[in-house]
Amino acid sequence: MADTTNLTLPLLAASQAQKHVTVNEALTRLDGMVQLTLRSRSLTTPPATVLEGECFGVPAGAINDWAGHDGEVAQFANGGWVFTSPARGWRAFVSDTGSLDLHDGTGWVAGGQSASPGGAGVQLRTVEADIPISAGPTVATGLVFPPRAIVLGVTGRVTTAITGALTDWRAGDAGSDARYGNGLGLALDSWLGGPADPFVVWTPTEILLTGNGGDFAAGAVRLAAHYLELGIPGPA
Repeated sequence: MADTTNLTLPLLAASQAQKHVTVNEALTRLDGMVQLTLRSRSLTTPPATVLEGECFGVPAGAINDWAGHDGEVAQFANGGWVFTSPARGWRAFVSDTGSLDLHDGTGWVAGGQSASPGGAGVQLRTVEADIPISAGPTVATGLVFPPRAIVLGVTGRVTTAITGALTDWRAGDAGSDARYGNGLGLALDSWLGGPADPFVVWTPTEILLTGNGGDFAAGAVRLAAHYLELGIPGPA
């Protein structure tokens, strides 16, 4: 039976019996591949619990029912797995990372915004973490901008009210401890939302929180680091 070129959808044959089976299979494939959402791109073992129609990006080294399908999209359909090979230019939202990824013809590029024929591109990234507030004047968040990143800014929200002797707080890094915001609120749902003037970090650069007027005691914030990375062309 012949298939279509891009999504390998099954085509009806002349005088074919049970035509609805072929049509329904094609519609099921379309339902998964159009507006593509991947539940994950990192699982190497098919999950024990999966919903009809869910799709996964199969990584290298996958096992069990995904063995031998590295780099393909696995869709759970009619109680089994259907596989499709993605092509350059495909986009997918990846649910477990919250990233909109681009396929460059070789593999998925997290946050990819462009991909040249030689493999260079621009990646837009957002990394989010829940940060517990520990007692002291400064909180090292563990949320780090990677070397050579073009920093766009930091956003955040207080998820557990911040307590302590402080009047408010600021967010920054070792180069400027209020770079991402100052006079920030302590109450639940207080937020940090201003972008920074874009700049490049040449070494790993951690986001730091500092109390104004006194020390932190407790609380929690959810922070997101937003930045760009530039990809170099691949080898000849």
